[in-house]
Amino acid sequence: MNPVSSVRRREVVDALRRGTVPQFGLDLFAVGLDRFTGALDDDLSTIKRGGAAFHAIRGEYGSGKTFFARWLAERAKRAGLATSEIQISETETPLHRLETVYRRLTERLSTATHQPSALRSVIDSWFYTLEEEVLDTGEVDEEDEDAIAEAVDTLMERRLGDVARTTPAFASALRGYRHVKRADDAATAEAVIAWLGGQKSVAASAKRAAGVRGDLDHFGALGFLQGLLTVLKDCGHPGLLVVLDEIETLQRVRGDVREKGLNALRQLLDEIDTGRFPGLFLVITGTPAFFDGQQGVQRLPPLAQRLATDFTTDARFDNPRAVQLRLPGFDLNRLGELGRNVRDLYVGDAKEPERIAARVDDAYVDELARAVTGGMGGKVGVAPRVFLRKLVQDVLDRVDEHEEFDPRVHYPVTVKGSELSEEERNTVADVDDIDLDLP
Repeated sequence: MNPVSSVRRREVVDALRRGTVPQFGLDLFAVGLDRFTGALDDDLSTIKRGGAAFHAIRGEYGSGKTFFARWLAERAKRAGLATSEIQISETETPLHRLETVYRRLTERLSTATHQPSALRSVIDSWFYTLEEEVLDTGEVDEEDEDAIAEAVDTLMERRLGDVARTTPAFASALRGYRHVKRADDAATAEAVIAWLGGQKSVAASAKRAAGVRGDLDHFGALGFLQGLLTVLKDCGHPGLLVVLDEIETLQRVRGDVREKGLNALRQLLDEIDTGRFPGLFLVITGTPAFFDGQQGVQRLPPLAQRLATDFTTDARFDNPRAVQLRLPGFDLNRLGELGRNVRDLYVGDAKEPERIAARVDDAYVDELARAVTGGMGGKVGVAPRVFLRKLVQDVLDRVDEHEEFDPRVHYPVTVKGSELSEEERNTVADVDDIDLDLP
């Protein structure tokens, strides 16, 4: 196993201290995901061969859906894919507005070497790859910039042939971006990149320079996604993992908007099945109520049929290659294992690793897990975030900083309502805990 760098450890520990899911390094302390690795690695291999893949991740709140998605994204990046995680939201990113989903996709686009938004870096890398390919033919003088530009344009048109037939604006904007960049017009180049990313309010002068007009719409978004996949593949990224997180928010929107969102998802899955998006790995996350309830997937029978998966057997026998993957959530044993993994990760950069090993031993980690879970009404499924934050911030940091601090003696575990997110409060609250404004 490769040694873990201090930077990776600190990034993970700092995120857990803040009570958030780390962006990186999840493989360092993941628990219970081994059952999925073989099937998902097969999916990644399919993507690298030019295929497409789809999974729906189901689990109750606190079962680790966002953690799973980011863990998968790390594996995807190691396989060379680009990734993008999108939070579905009624106001910010409604699913039925695919142009908005595409815009968020490009804003969150990242690779193993470039953080969001990596769109401009990817496109620059693509043009560099095309130039290298042109020069490698030996048919163009490397000192003749005009001849190189013309040859690159010709090669670009050939690579974007399928996309240009349905979405000519994408190819036109790429051509325009290259021309204004060669003219050292940085402001216009940035504006054209913004337009390629689906942004609104792009200056009309930049659109004229790129030979395009108007803004991206719902139907054009699918063509732009197709074009982006082509660009990614040509510059060394065999595919793109797109995560649509918290898709269950569709249950809380107006009926007509919900149906449009469900239909947009069905349309996207149909397009994947027809082979329109080679290299796309689409993952959605949602609660069982979304997949099984009448306010979710079951409201649109064609979509329900595509996502149908039998979960009547014991979770131990789930099929990791199924369309839907079930995250069973945490029990006390898994929560304790998670805590021990984080403690061992923390020790790598601790000032007093021996003191931590003595005072935050396995038995204490298990005690803390039971105490935090008890403070949250015994509901283990919603405890991991609060448990890890207390373990790092209230226990490990104090033991490392203060020689006399003993968590068994000096730290009475309490869970206050102010520490919980709205979802956590809703999950653990008893009826008697809810304040009602009565006349």
